[in-house]
Amino acid sequence: MADSQRGVLSTLQEIIKKPYSWGIVAIIALLCINVLQDPGYLAISVNQVNGNLVGNVLDILRAAAPILMIAVGMCLVIATSGIDLSVGSVMAVGGAVSMEVLRGIGQTDSMGAALAALGLAIGLSALLGMANGFLVAVVRLQPFITTLIMMMAGRGIARVITGGQNTAASNDQFRWIANGYVFGLPVIVIIAFAIVILVALIVRKTALGLMIEAIGINETASRMAGIKPRGLLITVYAISGALAGMGGVFATATVMTVDVSRTGYLLELDAILAVVIGGTALAGGKFSLGGAVVGALLIATLDKTVVFLGIPSSATPAFKAAIIIIICLAQSTRVREYFAARRRPVPTRAKERAA
Repeated sequence: MADSQRGVLSTLQEIIKKPYSWGIVAIIALLCINVLQDPGYLAISVNQVNGNLVGNVLDILRAAAPILMIAVGMCLVIATSGIDLSVGSVMAVGGAVSMEVLRGIGQTDSMGAALAALGLAIGLSALLGMANGFLVAVVRLQPFITTLIMMMAGRGIARVITGGQNTAASNDQFRWIANGYVFGLPVIVIIAFAIVILVALIVRKTALGLMIEAIGINETASRMAGIKPRGLLITVYAISGALAGMGGVFATATVMTVDVSRTGYLLELDAILAVVIGGTALAGGKFSLGGAVVGALLIATLDKTVVFLGIPSSATPAFKAAIIIIICLAQSTRVREYFAARRRPVPTRAKERAA
């Protein structure tokens, strides 16, 4: 019995040491706050009209879907010791392409039109990501500068595609991506988690993940070990671009309208925060896709909590920043060591000297 208790305690200690565990704690704390405000907050019910599941938890998962896409891509890029500030603008490009294609085809019930819009949105977004990767890996520009340029250029490309106007379209199959249900569950949530699992299997069940970490730890040493960083960097940035394009499809398919100024606006910061909350260091190297998922869910929960509690929009950024700072402090090894040192008993001799 005592051995089993020690085993459980040891397991809990190992879990607490994981950086993303504090993200899980924060999600639970935010949900508890919402439950105190409304005891039925976590209730999931069945819509009697269409049989679909409805509830605040599903709304949080639905809101997390676009953030999940860009957070996973950002996690891979940061693991190479890079950064991708263009994901928000690439989302706008993906949304703009899909809406323009659907509007141009004009068939509201065409599956082919929906697939064409989806393919072109992801394809162009991947090309923009490849351009980032080429400039970083071949031209050797700094990732920060490269993706900052693409962040500004991407928003301009989206305006050129739509003629500077917000564009709306109508297609039942495309709308189903964000608003449809399968077995009562939102399709957007199923697709998002399926993509995350697919990416996780590719990078963890093959050598790709280890090579990405090797580049992030020491690119020169990885090259001497036989890894070719150029192709790998271009691939990682292309994946980030494609996932951002998918995030743009999620964002625009929800309302079937793209706002080139607002779609994906500042979401690159949410993606970076999700990765950091998940425990991946900005210096590169080891990464945690599971941690990025926890970070994305935390940001979505935080956004929903801000709205649910009726916090004024002017105070929202400060509230969000305060929560994230608290989580980062809880994750900090130095802070934990400081409080652990304060809890240790003062040696007797030291007490006598003090007396």
